[in-house]
Amino acid sequence: MAGHPVSHFFAYVARLRWIKRWSLMRNAIEENVATHSWEVATLAHALAIIRNRHFAGTVNADRVAAAALYHDATEVITGDMPTPVKYHSKVMREAFGDIEHKAEAELLALLPETLCGEFAPYVQQAALAPQEKELIKAADRLSAWLKCQAEIRAGNTEFVPAERQILTRLQQEALPEVLYFLEVFAPSYQRPLDHLLE
Repeated sequence: MAGHPVSHFFAYVARLRWIKRWSLMRNAIEENVATHSWEVATLAHALAIIRNRHFAGTVNADRVAAAALYHDATEVITGDMPTPVKYHSKVMREAFGDIEHKAEAELLALLPETLCGEFAPYVQQAALAPQEKELIKAADRLSAWLKCQAEIRAGNTEFVPAERQILTRLQQEALPEVLYFLEVFAPSYQRPLDHLLE
């Protein structure tokens, strides 16, 4: 259709594939923000469905999945800030939070005005309901734990402390859908492909 201005939003977001995660650590398996976002979306969707089916939840699993796809979209502007740096102090947390809010606004400004309101609830994490945020955060943490597990299986012991810390946090938070995932789905990540197809 003619007459509509060009928007750079999706071309910009597509560049998440070039932003590497875990930049302060030696990686046996490189991970980028786009791949991570896809994994978090699938995990968050699963956690929402598990909550609804097994733990009397009423969360919209599709909305959770869509929001999870955009949960790190601002990193196309800010880059991936390593967790130990991001949460080093209250000052760092507040400063980075302010940067993230500004990056969200900058990303939304790339959209046509007619679409901005539709995307705002996904790009602006503060617009999400508490249960949605909780599931996306849990999926993000679960994804990080699975990454650590993969690195350890590849012989990279640098990820051992992070794996222990993340698993401890998941167990302390004790979200029932996460514990369900750890029991039912996580063990298969340890198995080779041939065994998965049996």
